[in-house]
Amino acid sequence: MRGFSMAGVLFAFILLLVAPVQAAVKIQEVKSEKGVTAWLVEDHSIPIVTFQFAFEGGSVQDPVGKEGLANLMSGLFDEGAGDLDSEAFQKKLQDLGAEMSFRAGSDAITGQVRMLSENSDEVLKLLRLAITSPRFDTDPVERIRSQIAVQIRSDEKDPNKQGYRALEKAIYGDHPYARPDEGTLESIGSITTADLKAFHRKLFARSNITIGVVGDIDAATLGKALDEVFGNLPETADLTPVATVEPKLDQEVNVDYPLPQSTIQLVYPGIERDDPEFFAAYLMNHILGGGTFSSHLFTEVREKRGLAYGATSYLMSRNHAQTLAIQTATRAEQASQALAVIEDVVAKMRDEGPSEAELVAAKTYVIGAYAINNLDSSASIARTLVGLQQDDLGIDYIEKRADLINAVTLDDVKQAARRLLTAKPAVLIVGPAQNGG
Repeated sequence: MRGFSMAGVLFAFILLLVAPVQAAVKIQEVKSEKGVTAWLVEDHSIPIVTFQFAFEGGSVQDPVGKEGLANLMSGLFDEGAGDLDSEAFQKKLQDLGAEMSFRAGSDAITGQVRMLSENSDEVLKLLRLAITSPRFDTDPVERIRSQIAVQIRSDEKDPNKQGYRALEKAIYGDHPYARPDEGTLESIGSITTADLKAFHRKLFARSNITIGVVGDIDAATLGKALDEVFGNLPETADLTPVATVEPKLDQEVNVDYPLPQSTIQLVYPGIERDDPEFFAAYLMNHILGGGTFSSHLFTEVREKRGLAYGATSYLMSRNHAQTLAIQTATRAEQASQALAVIEDVVAKMRDEGPSEAELVAAKTYVIGAYAINNLDSSASIARTLVGLQQDDLGIDYIEKRADLINAVTLDDVKQAARRLLTAKPAVLIVGPAQNGG
């Protein structure tokens, strides 16, 4: 049937969903008596409350020689707190039908709690204990340490993991971003209970926390809960300053490994989230490789030549570095050809930019997909609330996002392409050595 395409069906489906979903997201700023701030989206249709929060810091704060400290600590908050040992804490959490999790990234330690609203008082007491009075008892510490060690040993045998580590070391040098979040066998083996307690005191404070709450709770109740859970944390975190780093590009990193398939990654300059040209770069990346089935990279690498199952690009904005990365995987004997095709696609985007029709389609997709990707559940909305605050985008960002995207012109996108794609990239190739290629 003429005019029929899966992309068109997807666009139509997104447009049907986006208006009601976005209209339902009314964000309130709630500030407690002790000055703890959270963004709240009330939803009384189901009796569930979700808390999402982030403490700025993460593995970039790991001391030299203690790499993996943030990661190990994040696995221990629900393993005993206050007067409850690990078993008692977990049993109480289970009895209340609640979910609690923590994770350490490079720039922040994040946590999430989902609970029935009727049990929220008791669950939030557990959360308060977890973040203010973690026990770090010996048995849980050794168990979590052992689990991390198993993963580290597994990663040491994974050529792709080792390749990405080598690339990060090459482009970031001595910066904390070059270190693995989980540490090494030696570094995690050196971490003591005293290290964990000191690191917890250093990072967990009111000055570096961001909170998003969604669900069956009103602003007055939340204000009291914020003080109950977070109000007794120290006022100010003791974060070690971390320098901004410019990734070292224009180099090739080869990991020679006898694999039937080669993995390829290219790293270009990125863009700050608050840069006025961010959305121009975002749309350009979508057309280049972020749009998957409709992107230039997918079309040229997969559809026309069958060199790989896919080829994608993405913008990575971290607190202290920004990059645009392209990646694919192909049969080892085709690695040189695939790399050459990618470089040609990048050069064409840099020199010519996309068409007006491609830009219109990209705008339609990224406007509509935001609701599906960021606002489709209480957990995703809560994460979005935290992210908006971390990026300082404003409480009205969701309302104005479409206008910001629609304001981008074709010339803006072409300028973004020249800005980000002119530099020679860092290139990673994991697989057999290329002879004569």
